[in-house]
Amino acid sequence: LVFSFFSPSFRPFHVEPTNIVSVNDDMQRVTDEASAMNKRIHYYSRLTSPTDRALIAPDHVLPAPDEIYVYSPLGTAFKVESCTGGYGKNSSLVTIFMIWNTMMGTSILSIPWGIKQAGFTSGIILILLMGILTLYCCYRVVKSRQMIPLTDTSNWEFPDVCKYYFGSFGQWSSLLFSMVSLVGAMVVYWVLMSNFLFNTGKFIYNFVHDINVTDIVPGTNGSNKVICPSAASGHPPQNRSVMFSSGNRTGFELFEEWWNKSQTVPFYLIAVLLPLLNLKSPSFFAKFNVLGTVSVVYLVFLVTVKAAHLGIHLEFNWFTENEFFVPEFRILFPQLTGVLTLAFFIHNCVITLLQNNRNQENNVRDLSIAYFLVGLTYLYVGVIIFASFPSPPLSKECIEQNFLDNFPSNDIMSFVARIFLLFQMMTVYPLLGYLARVQLLRQFFGNAYPSLFHVLILNLAIVGAGVVMARFYPNIGGIIRYSGATCGLAFVFVYPSLIYMISLHRAGQLTWPALIIHIFIILLGLANLIAQFLL
Repeated sequence: LVFSFFSPSFRPFHVEPTNIVSVNDDMQRVTDEASAMNKRIHYYSRLTSPTDRALIAPDHVLPAPDEIYVYSPLGTAFKVESCTGGYGKNSSLVTIFMIWNTMMGTSILSIPWGIKQAGFTSGIILILLMGILTLYCCYRVVKSRQMIPLTDTSNWEFPDVCKYYFGSFGQWSSLLFSMVSLVGAMVVYWVLMSNFLFNTGKFIYNFVHDINVTDIVPGTNGSNKVICPSAASGHPPQNRSVMFSSGNRTGFELFEEWWNKSQTVPFYLIAVLLPLLNLKSPSFFAKFNVLGTVSVVYLVFLVTVKAAHLGIHLEFNWFTENEFFVPEFRILFPQLTGVLTLAFFIHNCVITLLQNNRNQENNVRDLSIAYFLVGLTYLYVGVIIFASFPSPPLSKECIEQNFLDNFPSNDIMSFVARIFLLFQMMTVYPLLGYLARVQLLRQFFGNAYPSLFHVLILNLAIVGAGVVMARFYPNIGGIIRYSGATCGLAFVFVYPSLIYMISLHRAGQLTWPALIIHIFIILLGLANLIAQFLL
């Protein structure tokens, strides 16, 4: 889950974890340094009344503030500047862009495949409906703090709200589903980075050695070639290619052996990314957040150019399937809803993002506009790729879970897109690992970096999961929909609805329509999760 670390200025008194002495020490529970700091803060608090902020502890008395990071699974992760005076300084335009930028990410690569699984018409309808539903649940998250009476919740995050209503169960379940979303995102990133690194290396090798390689898969002819990698087998292709060159065939075959998408490349990434995961602070990588925006903008540009060259290929068959087209409505539509649950997921960090909005009264409006723009981007990319996919000669069933796989490795525009996405994910991946480390290790050991050994063991487990999936199950659509439906069940459907119903019940304002509607939302989330394992 996206996670944020609260600044000590948010709390009346703060003791660094390193200043805590062993809990088994009955004589002294805090160090002399922490005790002295406590006395200084109490001194300032007694100089005037509690309501007068003229004499408060200055910044140099308080410990240095922690870093605050937010992320959206498969979107982006970045450092949030702390607010002063309880409010942020961002305009509504900046807030809208931050939400759009945080939510948008690599899930956009699977939207055309999801539309194919659901059917063209039902896919469009589902994107609209899931956008509206997740927006409403996100609205309930934003309003959840305001429904808690007699408590200052101005600096609370949604996990704090869950803990208030559900106690330790809310706290630990938040951690569990948070780790599901984080690890799921990191696994998808590893699979995609292996894919992009493989195709990038293949392009560079062929270009340097002047080798003309044609993949042994069905495809169209011409300069705007589109291929169907999954036509020859039920699993993603590996290194099936033929060389048309008088060059060194032995060298090419050796390269093919050592540069394999699933058998070797996922292991090469370990040498680069595992050391980065062990860094104490990922603040350097947060500077590259702009790469996420550049990648999405370039993908939209690529889709537009490809569609202009390929044209539109649509045929409406409402319930029957033929050789080249899929029905408008298909029973596999839950696969798209699983992807969309993660594609529209920002519920874990939306409070932090909106707290930086200068005009708090515009939060709901700005959130709605951001969701509209995200949905519009997904619709544009998904519809254009599906509609322009050349059928015939290829079937719409050929649309891959990563639509860039439908373009050969020697395609220049796809090569540039893979380069952008590869570098963007290599900068976001250490941030995600840092968030996973802080959430898990701080929960169990009270310290985000208890020792290099602890951090290394955790990172080896996370990296190992990514390598195993890239080796044996490199299907990003499947990974996205499983992790999306799982973490979305808690943070999108169940917790916002339950908290709203409980707060209304305690206030004596719960009505039957509200009860039925929100129970129905919970059941939708549960059905969405169950359906992922049945289809």
